[in-house]
Amino acid sequence: MSAAIRTVVIRHPKERISKCSLRFLHDRPEITFLRGGRGFRFDATGFTLLAVDAPPLSPADADRPLLLLDSTWRWLPQLIGCLDGEPVARSIPGDVLTAYPRQSRVYEDPAAGLASVEALYLARRLLGDDDESLLDGYHWKAEFLAGLSGGDRRHP
Repeated sequence: MSAAIRTVVIRHPKERISKCSLRFLHDRPEITFLRGGRGFRFDATGFTLLAVDAPPLSPADADRPLLLLDSTWRWLPQLIGCLDGEPVARSIPGDVLTAYPRQSRVYEDPAAGLASVEALYLARRLLGDDDESLLDGYHWKAEFLAGLSGGDRRHP
């Protein structure tokens, strides 16, 4: 396994940590957690920004740190508005489905949307850092891993 990929997570201030799929990763040295909010700015230049409607992530993107915006879909535009610079937007390729039970009654989630921890795990795996321990505290870990390519964990 290669070195862990540096990752910055910007969390929306209304995102509840108790329900956050990333809450078990706060002690990981390669992951920096920041809280977005009024007046918050982040220079995303040189980062790979995980986004749903972007070109697919590939091993060619491994030279940049990851930037993950942790928010409900409804609040995501506010976090994007906090970014300065020119990040390189990339998506998770393939038809990967979330194992996280969605419950939004107000806002329709995109079909390709994943729980934050699922997106982080897959992005790092695609970049050569296949570290299942990222999913250790995730309640739906087994279901998510079993669902990757119909149970074949060699892909997305």
